[in-house]
Amino acid sequence: MTVPAHLALADGTLFPGFALGASGHALGEAVFTTGMTGYQEVLTDPSYRGQIVTMTAPHIGNTGVNTEDPESFDGKPQVAGFVFRDPSPVVSNWRSEISLAKYLEQHGIVAIAGVDTRRLTRYLRDKGSQNACIGTGDPSALVDRAKSVPSMEGLDLVRQVTPVKPEAFEQGYAEWNPFITAGNGADAPAARPHVVALDFGAKRSIMRLLVQSGCRVTRVPATLSALEIEKLSPDGIFLSNGPGDPAPLDYAVKTIAELLGKRPIFGICLGHQLLARALGANTYKLKFGHRGLNQPVKDLTTSRIEITTQNHGFCVDVASIGSRAKTTHLHLNDGTSEGLEVPDAKAFSVQYHPEAAAGPHDSLYLFNRFMQLMHG
Repeated sequence: MTVPAHLALADGTLFPGFALGASGHALGEAVFTTGMTGYQEVLTDPSYRGQIVTMTAPHIGNTGVNTEDPESFDGKPQVAGFVFRDPSPVVSNWRSEISLAKYLEQHGIVAIAGVDTRRLTRYLRDKGSQNACIGTGDPSALVDRAKSVPSMEGLDLVRQVTPVKPEAFEQGYAEWNPFITAGNGADAPAARPHVVALDFGAKRSIMRLLVQSGCRVTRVPATLSALEIEKLSPDGIFLSNGPGDPAPLDYAVKTIAELLGKRPIFGICLGHQLLARALGANTYKLKFGHRGLNQPVKDLTTSRIEITTQNHGFCVDVASIGSRAKTTHLHLNDGTSEGLEVPDAKAFSVQYHPEAAAGPHDSLYLFNRFMQLMHG
């Protein structure tokens, strides 16, 4: 027997459905992702911290969930809530260990199914992402709860997902799953450069690709100072993805600014935004963000078009970058910043997730580029 539930937006708009997963209420920013698959990677991506995620693909749950594919380092879901249309009554995949409904319940994630996600997606696209509440009971009370959620702007969510101390990461693709390969990533060289990864909420697959490329990786807290990082004797610095607004992360911007020019730097997603801010650029909130694994990006250096995986609600103001950095990639849907390069500092970054978890392998060449910078 299904229990009626609602997704209530802060502007008072209601989307009916039925409760799934854990009981209670979910509070967060309502967003949508356009991927046709990869719901387990979505659920466990730390970049979704504080967000109620809507899957635009209608049929969700048919491949179940396993314990090998979580992207978060604690192996747990990171979303604030989950919204989809049709839960699959059948789970069929040789790697599945638990159904999606049981997984959500087990980890305390409140979800709502049976929602007209097409209508919801169009609404968020037209009106913009906004705070929301999922729950059962009085819909007006849900709207009041949605109105009480703090704005994503100015919110530091990185402190909730960064590691508490430095730790080595040694799992390559072969150690993770011998049946899954890294596509056309870099070939491991004889000498293994040491990469210190500032972890703002990194995905496991990104770290795996660094290892697969031949790096010796140390994950460190986002709050670690430049001096403490230099004591680890890195050959390169990696700036990871992560959740929330880059503007309040002054501690990370300060560290990056102090490291610029001392070691090669490679940034992804939030790391891209923080590198830009360290160069003096501004960032701003997008109307509804870029989330999904089918986002078109143009490499301005090669004129090559890449289909990319993305998950971000904030963006770099291209006009504010100035002459210090060169814009290398642009989003073809709206012309926003997708990549920059600082040749004199051996630093570069992209706004998207090139590790392809889930998603296409078009951008794995970036890991080769980072290796080449470190080998001089």
